[in-house]
Amino acid sequence: MATLLGAEIVFAKNLPPKTLPLAFQPAEDILPGKHPDLIILNNRPWNVEAPPHLLNDAVTPGDKMFIRNNGIPPEGVDINQWTLTIEGEAALSSKSYTLKELKEKFEHHTYQLSLECGGNGRAGFYPPASGNQWTEGAVSCGEWTGVRLKDVLMDAGIGENAVYIGYYGKDTHISGDASKNPISRGVPIEKALEDESLIAWSLNGEDIPIMNGYPLRLVFGGWPASCSGKWLEKIVIRDKVHDGEKMTGTSYRVPKYPVQPGTKVPEEDFEIIESMPVKSLITSPKSGAMLALGKNLEVKGHAWAGDLEVSKLQLSIDFGATWHEANLESPVNRLAWQHWNAELSFPKEGYYEIWAKATDSKGVSQPMVIPGWNPKGYLNNACHRIAVKITAS
Repeated sequence: MATLLGAEIVFAKNLPPKTLPLAFQPAEDILPGKHPDLIILNNRPWNVEAPPHLLNDAVTPGDKMFIRNNGIPPEGVDINQWTLTIEGEAALSSKSYTLKELKEKFEHHTYQLSLECGGNGRAGFYPPASGNQWTEGAVSCGEWTGVRLKDVLMDAGIGENAVYIGYYGKDTHISGDASKNPISRGVPIEKALEDESLIAWSLNGEDIPIMNGYPLRLVFGGWPASCSGKWLEKIVIRDKVHDGEKMTGTSYRVPKYPVQPGTKVPEEDFEIIESMPVKSLITSPKSGAMLALGKNLEVKGHAWAGDLEVSKLQLSIDFGATWHEANLESPVNRLAWQHWNAELSFPKEGYYEIWAKATDSKGVSQPMVIPGWNPKGYLNNACHRIAVKITAS
């Protein structure tokens, strides 16, 4: 094995019998049901992204969907015993539902919804921000099926003092301490009551992958994916901004004003991230593509804009000096990403970069370079770039 690895396996004598080093285990073995080409950033907890070319599907398959976990997923899930409880100081009653009751009592709805980690693109910031160094692949747009959150909340009763909802899941803290919540975030009541805000049990017509929240999760399209609680067991209707784990301090917050890179910002000067910024992704071709001079190159991708729509997608092959408008499709439904395509030609042999720039329905465009630095490395929506080499025909 050391020969195959090209290095000594230090402490090999301590390797348990019949245990292969991780280097010999493809991702599909380490993460059942996941594509082997996903990129693992961390394994405790699991944080895994897709390289951009794997996200070329119109609807993201479950095996290519990124993983951003804060705790350890539950084991031995028994869907017959799984319950969801609604309570809180602004709830008019406390109610619990089995999965069967949720499916039978409320109307089912299906939406394609974009989910993106608030830290997607963190690797681009300098000085580096702490946290998982996501590049571009912590984003997806799956087809989710479940019941509207508002229907369940209204069944329990929403008090006039309702301000926020918060969630609790059945994942455990990485320390193993059952008294600690790995994460408990939420959204304002207005977002919770949108038609597209779901309590979902299905992704693309199948059970949700265990790493993505099986058997039940929240899905809030267009907002940081950390709001969309996985392994959902409780929702609280609050009379104040939810103060669960990773809702306070600087978690999923950015400074209220521009700051110089490396600046230490007072905690009271941070604000909660809500709608995600306009962004796009080139999914085909894969970066590093080679093309003969005289041939056109088909370029494809997706674009999204938080609570808004994308109004325009432009491409540049000359580092932003000029821009060419791509064909942009309308979203399948509100909060779904939008597909785009274009054909590009190149004037001579050599190295090129293709840059993609989306503009939202309020006229705000992606920046060409890394946007304003922030201490936690959130909301990098700089233009996505891929490399292309044009050779002699």
